[in-house]
Amino acid sequence: MQRRQLLAGAAALLSVPNLASAEASDVRIARQPSIGHLPLMIMEERELLQKQAAARGLGRIGVDYVTLAGGAAMNDALLSNAIQFAAGGVPPMILLWSKTAGSSLEVKGMAAMNSMPLLMNTNNPAIKSLKDFKRTDKIALPAVKVSVQAVFLQMAAEKELGEDHRNDLDQLTVTLSHPDGMAALFAGQEITAHFTAAPIQELEARRPGIRTILNSFDILGMPSTFNVVWASSKFVNANPKISEAFMAALEEAIGIIQADKKAAAASYLRLAKDPSDAALIEQILNDPQVRFTTTPQAMAKYYEFMYRTRLISRSPKIWTDLFFPFLHAKDGN
Repeated sequence: MQRRQLLAGAAALLSVPNLASAEASDVRIARQPSIGHLPLMIMEERELLQKQAAARGLGRIGVDYVTLAGGAAMNDALLSNAIQFAAGGVPPMILLWSKTAGSSLEVKGMAAMNSMPLLMNTNNPAIKSLKDFKRTDKIALPAVKVSVQAVFLQMAAEKELGEDHRNDLDQLTVTLSHPDGMAALFAGQEITAHFTAAPIQELEARRPGIRTILNSFDILGMPSTFNVVWASSKFVNANPKISEAFMAALEEAIGIIQADKKAAAASYLRLAKDPSDAALIEQILNDPQVRFTTTPQAMAKYYEFMYRTRLISRSPKIWTDLFFPFLHAKDGN
């Protein structure tokens, strides 16, 4: 009798869920409505994270995708735990890593999403280089000082005008969303240049009288990651299976894009509610300079510049310091 009671008690204990090891049942992922975030759009449409989580024994988890504008909003939402995965340009991730490294709020990169050039276009035939900008000119970009375009502009100014003139063009910059920047460039009144991203930059280049004067790959001297995904160490450590599932889902989404660019273009137009034509999006996806990949590129170019110019107070020793171990075996730089 006593033995039967002990066995029954043991069975009851085994049937109780291990709450200490339970992972989150709901996850919120933030993205932006640009072509660089296409892998996350594919993940959403095909429920890839739910599929990968189920394959790891997590059952059906709730996944919510939200749209936020800019790196600052992403970082605020991540720190407040309103989202678990943030996505955007490289500088906001590096900035938050620098501020939180070694603390209970530590944030690191999950993965890169792509490598693609950013272009600055002008409507002024007199502007052939940065030396031609005058005080009356205005340069539109997504966010003054902190956006990846703003950092690239400082890099370009340092390269072309000299280190002492790195910030000379900052006074000409104004914050406008990608669509508003394009509209202002086309209007030809106050805005004389627009530093933007695909597909806006390609739409602008189609317009007679609009020319490209800067390419971010030329500024860095190599292809570079445009968009990354980052998360808190607290969440990743507490949810290892969800984090692994996220990485697997992201890789699967990138594989889907690579396998069928035409279908991927249609998905982008549908999910981003972008009025661009399908042929243009497909052309961008087939551009040899555009690659969807989780392998980070040119990270050192970013963080060395940001540290040297005091945009960040601490610098990684190597690119892997910025990312969780998921990527450490990859041939990044």
